[in-house]
Amino acid sequence: MAGHSKWANIQHRKGRQDKLRSKLFSKLSKEITVAAKMGDPDPDKNPRLRLAVKEAKSQSVPKDVIDRAIKKSQGGDAENYDEIRYEGYGPGGVAVIVEAMTDNRNRTASSVRSTFAKNGGNLGETGSVSFMFERKGQVTYPAEVGDEDTVMMAAIEAGAENVESSEDGHVIICADTDLNEVSTALEAELGESDSTKLVWMPTTTTELDLDGMQKLMKLIDALEDDDDIQNVTANFEASDEVLSQL
Repeated sequence: MAGHSKWANIQHRKGRQDKLRSKLFSKLSKEITVAAKMGDPDPDKNPRLRLAVKEAKSQSVPKDVIDRAIKKSQGGDAENYDEIRYEGYGPGGVAVIVEAMTDNRNRTASSVRSTFAKNGGNLGETGSVSFMFERKGQVTYPAEVGDEDTVMMAAIEAGAENVESSEDGHVIICADTDLNEVSTALEAELGESDSTKLVWMPTTTTELDLDGMQKLMKLIDALEDDDDIQNVTANFEASDEVLSQL
């Protein structure tokens, strides 16, 4: 899982540096609206909505923006979004999963295919790379929440599967179907998390050098610039030396 934790760290570091807050807020708001529309508008009665609201709060989305996104789901003019997963290969043969929410499938498919082609990758069929990943729940906490043993004990009692602790923080992994229960139990023990979400965890990774990583990050940046794209995951592996030069 080393590649996975490094990916999380890159996401976190990149996010602080160059992610436009308005774009991030928009994507989080879209998830809230879709979750509320698909179920109950009350987060306490809708696990997916609860997790969406929790993730939005952890990213400092204002309460009024969250409330507006929930209210929007109840209006007759609320957009209908389709959730689509695209799969393909990036530079160096890295497997890439792209999750989208779109009100125009043709537009999004065309954009994703073009982005892959322009950045040294190619879009594949559904199922072409997802077998190299597992769907998991992920809860992250800052390092100062406690030492490795404290977090490990809390995670075990909460029903989690694994914990990775480093100077960057704690990454707690659980079954995707247990995320709501595990995150609630952890919150009672450790307080508010940095992030709580479903992720794709690679079961196999592809090693990249600096040139390969730079090309991959260019593809990922281009995909994330698309307003229809919610998440991008890749199964790369890279040395700390390479990552430090990005």
